[in-house]
Amino acid sequence: MKEKAGTIPLYNGKNDICEPGNEGPVTVSIARKIKAGLENKYEKWISGVIEAASDFPGHMGSNVLRPAPSTGDEYVIIYRFDNYANCMKWEQSALRQQWLDKLESMVVGESTTQRATGLEFWFDLPELPLNKKPSSHKMALVLIIVVYLLVMLINVIFQSLFEGLNIWFRSLIVVVGQVLLMTYIVMPWVTRLLKNWLFKD
Repeated sequence: MKEKAGTIPLYNGKNDICEPGNEGPVTVSIARKIKAGLENKYEKWISGVIEAASDFPGHMGSNVLRPAPSTGDEYVIIYRFDNYANCMKWEQSALRQQWLDKLESMVVGESTTQRATGLEFWFDLPELPLNKKPSSHKMALVLIIVVYLLVMLINVIFQSLFEGLNIWFRSLIVVVGQVLLMTYIVMPWVTRLLKNWLFKD
């Protein structure tokens, strides 16, 4: 199977989709065109491989984009791990290779693999191509504002509870609360709210 220039071969288990040095969350996107008439079989394959990946440590969820003009009429699987090491446990696993071996007869032509790490993790929208990313200065500006407001808000709301607490424990509460809020509530909402500005060409 041919590969597009700059992409990572799909079926060779020795090639890593994730790369060393990715200390933060890793998001991987794989686009494939499926042979006509095999869509239902591929849908079952998707369900199985997602369930298999979800059992691996650090798995943070998966999304599936089905063929549409916005995806180039390809299926796109997007999955996330909390860091490079855990991503590699899945990428290099015998279980993943077993699933890939079942797939080859279903796909047409080339596959495209893309990856996002670092700040881009906070600005992920499943409906957008993974290579469509906000500029660094926009991401930095939004994160500075969000982090500042959340730190102030948490401190104000829980000020009475923080009285008498050790500064290290108090800081831990603020950091944990901030990260959870940003990951699951604030940043998904902010990213959608500012979508047109963030992803403007």
